[in-house]
Amino acid sequence: MIRQAGVNVVCSVLPGHLEPLRGLLAQMGARPDDNEHIPFGAVEGVHFARLLLLEPTAALDGAPIPAQLLLMADFDEPVAARMAGLVDAAGAGLDAVFGHCEGYPGPDAATREARLAYLAGHAVRSDAHYSNTIGRTVRQVRQEAQLREAIECFLDSRPSRADEDPARVRAAVQDFVRRDPGLAWAASPAPGRDLAWWLGELVWLVLVPLLVLAVALALLPLVVLGLAVYVVVLRRHETTEPVSTEQPSPEHLAERDALEDHGPQNQFSAVGFVKPTRLRALTARIVLLLTDYGTHHLFNRGSLAGVKTIHFARWVALDGRRRMIFASNYDGSVESYMDDFIDKVSWGLNATFSNGQGYPRTDFLLFHGARDELAFKDFLRVHQVPTQVWYSAYERLTALNAGSNARIRAGLSGTMSGAGAARWLALL
Repeated sequence: MIRQAGVNVVCSVLPGHLEPLRGLLAQMGARPDDNEHIPFGAVEGVHFARLLLLEPTAALDGAPIPAQLLLMADFDEPVAARMAGLVDAAGAGLDAVFGHCEGYPGPDAATREARLAYLAGHAVRSDAHYSNTIGRTVRQVRQEAQLREAIECFLDSRPSRADEDPARVRAAVQDFVRRDPGLAWAASPAPGRDLAWWLGELVWLVLVPLLVLAVALALLPLVVLGLAVYVVVLRRHETTEPVSTEQPSPEHLAERDALEDHGPQNQFSAVGFVKPTRLRALTARIVLLLTDYGTHHLFNRGSLAGVKTIHFARWVALDGRRRMIFASNYDGSVESYMDDFIDKVSWGLNATFSNGQGYPRTDFLLFHGARDELAFKDFLRVHQVPTQVWYSAYERLTALNAGSNARIRAGLSGTMSGAGAARWLALL
């Protein structure tokens, strides 16, 4: 089974190069799939990709942080092959973009190997990465969308009666698919989760929790004492940490609105400082470790704790973990996106984002916080950064569309009752 993975490349921009790079990214953003520099559409196995600039700023202690260029992509594995494909497709186009960054090889040294080495040397691991459905490849998503269109055209072209047996209609569709050479691949089910995957899940879902539980029970007095101390110290932090009342400026909102809501899919990028205490740094690490566990082993079948509109998301530490960036690819408007999270998983928002400087006040890490809807939305908007270049391999499909198309393909195989066939036809 092919898995999905996120790649993050973080590079410091050279002094004096910010404006030329900004102009270049603006040009690329108009044609992310086939621009002359980094044509993401020419790279096999890329679900989503983005290039964005982080403006120069100062850390909470006043230390300067230079402007940074980030490349973030969601690939079908193997990642090494995808990165090689990216370098091969872009070629000297990478030089035009990353040549504005510190340490990039000069014109005479920018070979294929040097480009690959530079990107690998500036890669940063995600603290947590979410894939809507592990194992569903770009090729599968595109093919199943074409399958749906072909079946719908077939059904529209054939005479039908309201009382026609659903099982006979399904049989006619199956025959149509078998006879079309271009759809022969759909006659068999999509590759499923193999034995190795299930054995791995058995380890992660059963053995690892049992091991953690056994250790906790063996050290129960220390665990209880540690948790008690943690809760007391956490509450002291929660009641004394500053809460931001900053609101996004009209200019800030206009800049981001210009890059949003142009189709069924959208992107979101937000960056902020982690609160400067050891407790918060530790809490952020633990929460994101648990988040990564959950996204890989619990929420990997089309739903992130009840939120079904997200294709991919990740949390990445920057600047020696002084800052974090959250980036996602989702369906619908940014308002509906935020509302979905507030309504369904506000506790998760609080656990993750309350470690960020200025977050609305929480109670015991999980409560309140995002429930202050206006304050939470202001916080996110203030920390949202524009994504200058954003690519989607299937920009007209929502996550629900992709899931529905996969079920249509699956319904072409095996036996099915009349009621089951009727439910299957309702997907079309």
